[in-house]
Amino acid sequence: MNSFSVSLLLRMGCVCAKESITVGNRKFYVRSRLGEGGFSFVDLVEDKHSHKLYALKRVACHSKEDERVSMQEVEIMRTFDHPNLCACEVSSLVAVNDYAKSIISEVLIVMPFYRKGTLQDEIDLMCKKYEHIREDRILRLLRGICEGLREMHHFDPPYAHRDMKPANVLLDDTDQPVLMDFGSAAKARVEIKTSADARKLQDIAAEKCTMPFRPPELFQVQSFTKIDERVDIWSLGCTLYSLAFLESPFEQVYQRGDSLALAAIGGNIKYPNSHIYSEELINLIRCMLVVDLEQRPFIDTVIQHVDNLLIAMENRI
Repeated sequence: MNSFSVSLLLRMGCVCAKESITVGNRKFYVRSRLGEGGFSFVDLVEDKHSHKLYALKRVACHSKEDERVSMQEVEIMRTFDHPNLCACEVSSLVAVNDYAKSIISEVLIVMPFYRKGTLQDEIDLMCKKYEHIREDRILRLLRGICEGLREMHHFDPPYAHRDMKPANVLLDDTDQPVLMDFGSAAKARVEIKTSADARKLQDIAAEKCTMPFRPPELFQVQSFTKIDERVDIWSLGCTLYSLAFLESPFEQVYQRGDSLALAAIGGNIKYPNSHIYSEELINLIRCMLVVDLEQRPFIDTVIQHVDNLLIAMENRI
């Protein structure tokens, strides 16, 4: 996968500018390296004129197909304008011609810089401190994530994120979640007409969708079926489970070396015997982690459940 660990965004370091770079019609100074993945890395950059800090994602392209996929991520970011979806400030496609590394170009994407990092950073911090996230905060975070997904799912045509997980949710200074990394995003509603269509989508999912959060229908894509935006609802349920129990519902399966695919397809999900959360929150997780896509709720139903829980919590207070 071409994703990167945004948890490194917090490791800024005090580094003097070593390089200037122009993206679109704006000039930035590179301050430090923040993170890197297989074909991309992220720098902390400073706008020359405003001195505001941004995150610059640089994606190395080895072919015209790589360029197309990377620019598609930019197009999707520009399609949406919502506070719970990460924005693209400016972007460029730059010729490189690095024959030694077979790189023909680089896609540059300037995004807002979020000092607080991601939900995965929050989960990791809670683990180190042997603490848990309060239920009311979990619900508020979930509500914000749902707003971002609703924006995508209600678009015409609907889009699915297809890699919903805590590491892809940033936190702004007001503790609002911001969904990022649209490299896996695509039009949500797909009709699988042949076995070749099924294999193609399964291969794409294997490359782009993180295994512990991947829905059953993308582990084993069936011919003559339909896929829609509810793939994100399964991943959202896994994310909610992670916020409550500080690990994905399939972490223990992974640690034992068992098959994540079989566990997901079989709905093999276990909950801790002892925890601090309400049965209503557990039921919310269960309603999203339904193996059969056709029985899984759409985002509006999830939002209604979350709102009901928030209202009930306020009434108890």
